[in-house]
Amino acid sequence: MSNQRTLAAPITFSGKGLHTGELVTMTVRPAEAGSGIIFRRTDLKGTPTVAALAHNVCDTSRGTTIKDGKAKVSTIEHIMSALWTLGVDNALVDIDAPETPIMDGSAREYASEILRVGTVEQSAPRRYFEVEEACTYEIAKKGVKVEVLPAEEFTIDITVDYNSSVVGVQNFLYTEAVDYTAEISPCRTFVFLHEIELLLKLGLIKGGSVESAIVVVEKPISEGTRRRICKSFGKENIEVERGYLNHQPLRFDNEIVRHKLLDILGDLALLGRRIKGRVVAVRPGHLANTQTALLLEKKLAE
Repeated sequence: MSNQRTLAAPITFSGKGLHTGELVTMTVRPAEAGSGIIFRRTDLKGTPTVAALAHNVCDTSRGTTIKDGKAKVSTIEHIMSALWTLGVDNALVDIDAPETPIMDGSAREYASEILRVGTVEQSAPRRYFEVEEACTYEIAKKGVKVEVLPAEEFTIDITVDYNSSVVGVQNFLYTEAVDYTAEISPCRTFVFLHEIELLLKLGLIKGGSVESAIVVVEKPISEGTRRRICKSFGKENIEVERGYLNHQPLRFDNEIVRHKLLDILGDLALLGRRIKGRVVAVRPGHLANTQTALLLEKKLAE
């Protein structure tokens, strides 16, 4: 049994929230053993806090949002993924807006800063959830399924299949031997082109850009659509190459499944304990991920 760890020093990030477009500064600070990861809204009266735990999830429509009273923070999955996977059990996250900064759409800068300052061991032992029986969350009509099975070590076998001729079927097997910083944290969020205009109409992705997301293009686009996309993201010219908008080349051929792995690592961290078990995830999303964490949380309370 290893001991809990926290950051050796505070780290600060600034940028725009993906959906709100608001400028935000977020400082992640060391915290006492046993406190877990807590977000504190420094812009609100009384600086209310919300613990990053599954029962505090209130929305998963385009990211993971947690809420406790007046304290509400959205799109927490990337910073949670980096903190938890790189060994940070306890942290206080001061944030002056309702949404974390999207950065480049990945967790690369988060991971880099965590490694730069390092972590320190604390006196309390780490808390684990040892899977003794299979636990499953499924949305059959959407082909979504997350299973947590007994195993000695934590692994995630993840598959995505969106019936996309561009994306295809992608799979990744994560073990704790995988170099998260090099292999997972650089992988960016993604969106299908047909979703963008709808998201804009809904008042979302105000802080998005073609630099912070992979945009998948399933069908040829009209000149009118291309111009609207250029205008929405302030670009003089955007073209389609190999089924993706030509903003940046893919960082990995299977970057999309790697990003979904990044997300599920952050969402399962909302259990507040490290999992000793095997996770098998097919077409997972924030709803399935956080509901799985909630199922495990309820088992802990039994």
